[in-house]
Amino acid sequence: MALLLLVRHGHSTANADAVLAGWTEGVGLTERGRDEVARIAARLTEVPIARLVTSPLQRCRETAELLLPGASAEVLDDLGECHYGAWTGRPISELTRDPLWRTVQDDPASARFPASDRYAAESLTEMAHRVVSAIARIDAEVEAERGPEAVWVAVSHGDPIKAVLADAVGAGLAGLQRVHVDPASVSLVRRTGDRVMVLAVNSAGDALGRGLTTVPATVPAGDATVGGGTG
Repeated sequence: MALLLLVRHGHSTANADAVLAGWTEGVGLTERGRDEVARIAARLTEVPIARLVTSPLQRCRETAELLLPGASAEVLDDLGECHYGAWTGRPISELTRDPLWRTVQDDPASARFPASDRYAAESLTEMAHRVVSAIARIDAEVEAERGPEAVWVAVSHGDPIKAVLADAVGAGLAGLQRVHVDPASVSLVRRTGDRVMVLAVNSAGDALGRGLTTVPATVPAGDATVGGGTG
């Protein structure tokens, strides 16, 4: 029953330039992004974090450092951004005119990004599998090592976080574009019994207090409270 805080990196230079960063090197946080992450960090000062993992990309590593100053972040390639291949570094306004854009929007499970000599390419399905699998593996490790009430943090990117949330609500990759996560947003997920429960999505941090509360002991693990929450 460990609680996962999924944090998207703060506003980056690529966000400011409206380009698809992907695995481009040297994309860091803007001042706006640093301020956004600092506001979330202020809400975590009293929360004991069992584990902090992050994508290897600069904007995520910077976010992790600001989020939990002094903590040792574990860098994990599987939490990295989708490999967009030849789409990497291109303006979003240009990509919207590519026929593949509609596939990404309407049928993400069949979308594969074009090959590139410079950047790796993968499908959204492959991206989702590696990220969801990594999250499930780490969650199990955290619970085994620190107990069912442990809280851990994963810092990643928009599409990977959306994939985890879409999987958590049972929508699968077909529901990828029905989820929205802003830079410097927090989404809360708790695995209880055989079910994954989404407690908050795309929060600026205001949902952390509510999400960190435990499920009432009267409710069996994995079950939702009929009629809604009791708190």
